[in-house]
Amino acid sequence: MSARPVKHSLSLRGHRTSVSLEEEFWDEFRAIARVEGKAINALAAEIDEARGPDVGLASAIRVYVLTCVKARAGD
Repeated sequence: MSARPVKHSLSLRGHRTSVSLEEEFWDEFRAIARVEGKAINALAAEIDEARGPDVGLASAIRVYVLTCVKARAGD
């Protein structure tokens, strides 16, 4: 398990941004995008559009990943 977040660049609607997530979250986020048949940038843009103004993009992605994992587990 990685203790430190890893920064990756994403393109959201033509704008570059950096997001820091733990490697486990990056791995699962990529897997979710694959299953949904979406590019990781497209999925990140959807999450970005849906998040509230007081929620950071990294936090929104973590919650999205957690929600997907819990749904798969039947929780």
